[in-house]
Amino acid sequence: MSIFLVVGASGTVGTELSRLLAQAGHTVRKATSRAPTQPDQVLFDLTTGQGREAALAGADAAFLLSPPGHTRQHELLNPLIDAARAQGLRKLVLMTAMGANADEASPLRQAERHLEQSGLAFNIIRPNWFMQNFNSYWLPGIQAQGQILLPTGNAKGSFIDARDIAAVAAALLVSNRFDGQDFDLTGPEALDHDQVAALLSQAAGKPIGYQDIAPEALRGTLLGAGLPADYVEFLLLILGFFKAGHAERVTDAVQAITGQAPRTVAQYAADYRAAWA
Repeated sequence: MSIFLVVGASGTVGTELSRLLAQAGHTVRKATSRAPTQPDQVLFDLTTGQGREAALAGADAAFLLSPPGHTRQHELLNPLIDAARAQGLRKLVLMTAMGANADEASPLRQAERHLEQSGLAFNIIRPNWFMQNFNSYWLPGIQAQGQILLPTGNAKGSFIDARDIAAVAAALLVSNRFDGQDFDLTGPEALDHDQVAALLSQAAGKPIGYQDIAPEALRGTLLGAGLPADYVEFLLLILGFFKAGHAERVTDAVQAITGQAPRTVAQYAADYRAAWA
């Protein structure tokens, strides 16, 4: 059995990834930027580097991501990649985002390139928009107005369940079958937000709609929620990419790596119905 460091272990993907690895009998080190309260947690603040070397020491492999709220992701991830190499880890799995490789100058792409050139065994996974955004980030609009409020027009997205992302990450961490490869991860279908709203309505047993709003309206909401201004602009930028049709592509990567078909939005909605009901 192996020792795996999971960065972002309390997040949507990291929580499920940690569970899957532990279920398979591996030792999981859950990185936390706060004082550890559980025996499987280890202090590591990615934004400051505090605890980095200790968190990596003795680990076999690690799952990396940049926390939300930061737009210069390579400044956080590159030193971690260098430290992992120095500590002798055998492999890193880095999660970025679908489309990150479209611009060589983007911070996420710079982090990907740094990993590719590190000499370590690696995989890069680029998931599309999470289904779980509808029961987290976009939930306030649904609760307050019964509407998904986004500036995405009638464009479609191949939304992916975070549980499938975690299953892919777990499979890549424990195997060298796909070493050196990168994967765009999507769900099995592309839907627009009206179609998503209809599926959420059916599962929740209450009407939920979708309203295309101006980017300026969402900007005010996000700033009011306390998000950093540069991160708000980053979110609006990638939502603009969605509206332009760049999130519609469907891949077979989840099936190819895990042997299981990715979950549909209908399955997700049924599992999370309590969030909207």
